[in-house]
Amino acid sequence: MKKIIPVIWFEKNGEKAADYYTSIFPNSELKDGVYGSDGNIITKDFVIGGMDFCILNGGVEFEKNPSISFTINLDSKGEIDRIWKELSEEGDILMPLDVYDFSEYFGWIQDKYGVSWQLMYQEKYHQMVVPGLLFTQDQYKQAENAIRKYTSIFEESRIQDLNYYGEDQLIEDKDALMFGSFQLENQHFSAMDSGLDHPFTFSEGISLMVLLDTQEEIDHLWHKLSVDPEAEQCGWLKDEFGVSWQIVPRILDQYLRDEDKERAKRVMDTMLKMKKLEIEPLEEAYKG
Repeated sequence: MKKIIPVIWFEKNGEKAADYYTSIFPNSELKDGVYGSDGNIITKDFVIGGMDFCILNGGVEFEKNPSISFTINLDSKGEIDRIWKELSEEGDILMPLDVYDFSEYFGWIQDKYGVSWQLMYQEKYHQMVVPGLLFTQDQYKQAENAIRKYTSIFEESRIQDLNYYGEDQLIEDKDALMFGSFQLENQHFSAMDSGLDHPFTFSEGISLMVLLDTQEEIDHLWHKLSVDPEAEQCGWLKDEFGVSWQIVPRILDQYLRDEDKERAKRVMDTMLKMKKLEIEPLEEAYKG
């Protein structure tokens, strides 16, 4: 089965962020990393509440912003208070921790590393961590289109709820999506439109990596998602909504973690020359 993993871009301190997140969120653990030929860490995997994450130390090119955030569903208000206190240190509050029409206890905060978290009290939930897409600026009113597009492409997918702003909301676009929930590959996601004057939209700062087993799967998703040839590099693409994806063969991770550093370097050098990733040349580079 395909797996969709959020990847968070950092200049060079991503491993510190991974340590930080796994120290404050429940049901979390650090996993392995990929190191460059200079011994510095390139990627680091970690888990929060059963969801896999990856940090990428890639340089100064991209900044994170709230266009992609992560809702943390918890059944303890005390636990929410504890996590909120941790995230508040050097963080920016986007919505205060309070009672809202849609939740009896909720807050939205951007932490000191620029990653946005929505803490929500839920007595029952299907998935502790839910990535959420916020459609702003030129992508405003595209949330429903994106949901329908993604659920038509990925298997084991379905639309769960579509809630519109409607007549009782103080905005002109009553058909804009106030909140939508959906599943891709049995993973839960959310999406919403916002017509406010946000200074951000989707960027490579947070991308979605899809791990695949065959070249046929890679080719299919690449064809369905990629719309910007200039954004195609090393398995990265941008879709019609501006969301960045990484379409990656699952075997690549094993190759890059190989104890034979020269072998891993050959694979890395081969990958860096590609746009869409091709499994056969990566295998050839691995075998030497």
